[in-house]
Amino acid sequence: MDSAFEPLRGKVQIIRNEDDVRQGLEALLRLDPRLAPIVAEAGVIPLRLREPGFAGLAHIIVSQMVSRASAEAIWRRMLPADGSLTAEGYALLHAEAWREFGLSRAKAETLSRIAEAVTSGRLDLSGLCLKPPGEALGELTALKGVGPWTAEVYLMFCGGHADVFPAGDVALQNAVGTAFGLAARPQAKTLAELSAVWSPWRSVAARLFWAYYATKMRRDMVPIG
Repeated sequence: MDSAFEPLRGKVQIIRNEDDVRQGLEALLRLDPRLAPIVAEAGVIPLRLREPGFAGLAHIIVSQMVSRASAEAIWRRMLPADGSLTAEGYALLHAEAWREFGLSRAKAETLSRIAEAVTSGRLDLSGLCLKPPGEALGELTALKGVGPWTAEVYLMFCGGHADVFPAGDVALQNAVGTAFGLAARPQAKTLAELSAVWSPWRSVAARLFWAYYATKMRRDMVPIG
């Protein structure tokens, strides 16, 4: 992450490297000692940061509801020769390009709306990451096709926000349910309430539970590669 994020220090905690994740884990263990055995079993906690902007949000949308291999194949087809996908470039694609990429119509329409919002100046995806999570989430989810999970994952992995927890993520629900021996997988509302104790480091808690679940399922569940 670049120096544009410096002004947030002291206002909104930003994760930008492994040291920040370690700091978050130490704080989480003080906030909730129940996490100690989960930390011990989870192993390495993934950072997985991407630069903020159209490409980062587009990659998250492309990756939804498909296997990682399928998502990466689609993404490779979408990338221009210089490897840089921009809102301006996407807006100039011909109307049926999404078919060639292997995108669903719904995802293609969402990406087109985002590209239009960015190119028109109505949406600043980099500047959005400098805003408090609630305000940033509101602006993102105001775009048709961008749901809470998409917005939360973008703020976590592109914005570096430290206090975001995608409670609607099924892998996180399963991970927390398994870790705490719950009788049933907690639904989004319940998980959001459970995660409140991990504030202001909920993004690190989410990374922890994804890593924990990966050790149980032998499958990488972090929603961004």
